[in-house]
Amino acid sequence: MSHTVLQILLAAIVVLPLVGAVAALLPAPPGLKGKDPDQAVLRHGVTVTGAVLALSVALAAGFDHDHPARMQATTDISWIPALGVRIHLGVDGISLPLLVLTALLTFLCALYSYYKMPSGPSPKAFVALLLVLESGTLATFAVLDLMLFFLAFEMVLIPMYFLIARWGGEGRERAAWRFILYTLLGSVVMLLGLLLIGIKGGTFDMVALATDNGSGLGHTTQVIAVLAIGIGLAVKAPMWPLHSWLPDAHTAAPTVGSVLLAGVLLKMGTYGFVRIVLPIAPEGAHTFAPYLAAFAAVGIVYGSLVCLALARSGGKGDLKRLIAYSSVGHMGFVLLGIATLTPTGINGALFANIAHGLITGLLFFLVGAIKDRYGTSDLDELSGLTGAALYGRAPRLGGLLAFGAVASLGLPGLAGFWGEMLAMFASFRPADGLSRPAFLTFMALAGLGTLLTAAYLLVVVRRVCMGGDGDGDGVTPATAPGPSGALADVRPYEFAAWTPLVALTVLAGLWPAALLGLTDPAVQQLLGGGN
Repeated sequence: MSHTVLQILLAAIVVLPLVGAVAALLPAPPGLKGKDPDQAVLRHGVTVTGAVLALSVALAAGFDHDHPARMQATTDISWIPALGVRIHLGVDGISLPLLVLTALLTFLCALYSYYKMPSGPSPKAFVALLLVLESGTLATFAVLDLMLFFLAFEMVLIPMYFLIARWGGEGRERAAWRFILYTLLGSVVMLLGLLLIGIKGGTFDMVALATDNGSGLGHTTQVIAVLAIGIGLAVKAPMWPLHSWLPDAHTAAPTVGSVLLAGVLLKMGTYGFVRIVLPIAPEGAHTFAPYLAAFAAVGIVYGSLVCLALARSGGKGDLKRLIAYSSVGHMGFVLLGIATLTPTGINGALFANIAHGLITGLLFFLVGAIKDRYGTSDLDELSGLTGAALYGRAPRLGGLLAFGAVASLGLPGLAGFWGEMLAMFASFRPADGLSRPAFLTFMALAGLGTLLTAAYLLVVVRRVCMGGDGDGDGVTPATAPGPSGALADVRPYEFAAWTPLVALTVLAGLWPAALLGLTDPAVQQLLGGGN
């Protein structure tokens, strides 16, 4: 495919959701309004996100897979000459999978919302915010200018704030405020670091700075810049102990908000580490790598222990909250892989990013469906004798929940295994100059985290899918009485929204080379300063 066609495709992928958001707020043309204006605007959301997904697939098909390290589909035009800010877009093997993942998850969320719109204000605003969120996320992965990266990074905050505050559940206003305050404060610090690099490096162009590989920046400049940028990215990642906004946001958010928050927004922070911190300020990254790894390892164990406490009987744990805390642990593996500063670790981190988006997106869809059917996501209520007992009352739903759980705990053959395994493997032999005993300790902690992850996820599956909590009073889970009798099993629109995530989880697990073949050459080039 020609460069011009790829260029147009990438520009359209970033701009089309914004155009669609404006169109969603306008009155529908008489021929398209139909009998129900609300359904018409939701259908518009499905159409626009479907078109963006189709363009993303076309871009991936036209991408030169023989040279994934080369920046492709590039657009580079001057925007603010006085500041040296340019509209610079492009994709390589690192950003392309994240671009396609974002387009896929947003389309599935729009499709799900068409049939199951969260309760709240006008669907017009909901669709417009969803599309602005998609545009900002896609732009984050496509832009190659530090100032544009910051603008795209911030662009997603307002739509996600309103999705939580207006369409969320109990405690939504407090959760939305915590989300916006944490991320904004982190972003202010990050902006200072980006400005420092741009001013000292003489350009905001990320490709030029990465090729320079920090030679134009002094050691002190790099350390200060990495500290400032790292704080902003760590909040979004989220890294322990800057994660405390996440459980509230996930618990209060509507189902599609949780899916996009876990599946896409968390990836923006870890992507920033790989795209900006490692190649542009390598000395600063080397200085802070042991601390990043330590925080990541603690986060893995901490997230797993909290999930184990939430999963136990009588713990009054919320299933959405539990999966949110599991994200702290899973993203800890991503940060640990990045902190090793090795191609193996960074490839593992990028793979774990995609796997987490697919698996946790599926789990939040499933929990939303269970809550819609049963009216609660409280584990004690779902696991009692009058609880969900999914294997008996909704076997397909129960089977999917069990699949999501075993994929999340890293079962070999599914997507969750490879990224975490590569991150731990890289910790066994980190980059030169890093303390191997320290990283062996972090590897051991990560290994403990995998055992704890398996423990709490299997407890969740037993309690929700089997029911009865194993209290031995002779009532079988399958026949346990419930407030509404048999639960509705997987509906056609749910089947359509979830099947791609299941299929890709299996495909990535069985054929990891498809993704690693894209990322590895690009990672090698980034670490080598463009060589």
